[in-house]
Amino acid sequence: MEHSETAAHNRMRLSFLYAVPIGLLGGLIGLGGAEFRLPVLAGPLRYSARQAVPLNLAVSLVTLAAALVIRGRTLSFDPLLPFWPAILALIGGAVVAAFFGTALVGHFSDKLLEQIILVLLVAIGTALIIEGFLPQETPGLLPTGLFWRIGAGILFGLAIGLVSSLLGVAGGELIIPTLVFAFGADIKTAGTASLLISLPTVLVGVIRYARQGAFAERRTFSETVAPMGLGSVIGAVAGGLLVGLIPAGLLKVVLGVILNISAFRIFYKTR
Repeated sequence: MEHSETAAHNRMRLSFLYAVPIGLLGGLIGLGGAEFRLPVLAGPLRYSARQAVPLNLAVSLVTLAAALVIRGRTLSFDPLLPFWPAILALIGGAVVAAFFGTALVGHFSDKLLEQIILVLLVAIGTALIIEGFLPQETPGLLPTGLFWRIGAGILFGLAIGLVSSLLGVAGGELIIPTLVFAFGADIKTAGTASLLISLPTVLVGVIRYARQGAFAERRTFSETVAPMGLGSVIGAVAGGLLVGLIPAGLLKVVLGVILNISAFRIFYKTR
C-alpha cells in the first residue's frame, strides 16, 4: 500500500514538473505543447501509447478551457468575421474526424499505433522546423471564393481532427499554420480561431474515449491529468508573458529537432 502511494505521489510530481516547461515553451510559440507531452506520458510516466493518447487529450481539454478563460476578457471576434466560413468548415471536418478517429484507434495493434504516433510526431516536428524559417504573415494561398474556402476547410479539418484523435493534441500546431498560409489570417487571429476550432474537436475526442472506457481508472485524473493540466496552464501563462524574449522562429526550429529526437527515443522500437 505504501509503495503504491509513493508511486502515485511520484507520478503526480513528475506530471507537474514536466508540464510546466512544456507549457512555457508552448506559450512562447503560441501552442499548447500537447505534442511534447505525449512522449513524456509514454516515456517517464510509463503509460502505454493506448493509455497516453486519451490522457493527453484530457489534459489538452483542461489547457484549452483555461486558455479561453484567461483570454476571455481580451478575446475579440471582430477579426474573425472574414474567416467564419473557413472556421466553421474546419470545425465541421475536425469534429467528424475526431468522432471516427477515436473508434479507429481501437482497431490498431499497439505496435501499429506506436508507429503511427512516431510518424505523426516526426511530421509535426519537421513542420515546426520548416515553419521557423517562414514569414509569420503571408497572403492566403487559397482563392477567396466561398466554395474554395468551405471545401478546403472541411478537408483540412478532417486531417486536423484525425491527428487530434490519434495523438491527443488540440491541433493548434496544424490549425494555426493552415489559417495563416492557406487562408491568409494574421498570427493573432489564427491563434484565437485555433481555440474555437480545437475546443469542440477535443471535447468530442474526450467523450468518445470516455465511452470506450479509456478513463475507467479514476486515479489517472488525480495522478496525471490534474497536475499536468495545472502545470501546463502555469507554464503557458508564463510563456505568454515572456513572448518576444526568444525569437519564435529559432525556438520552433530547436523544438522541432527536440520533438523528433524524443519521438524516436520513445516510440521507435529496434528489432
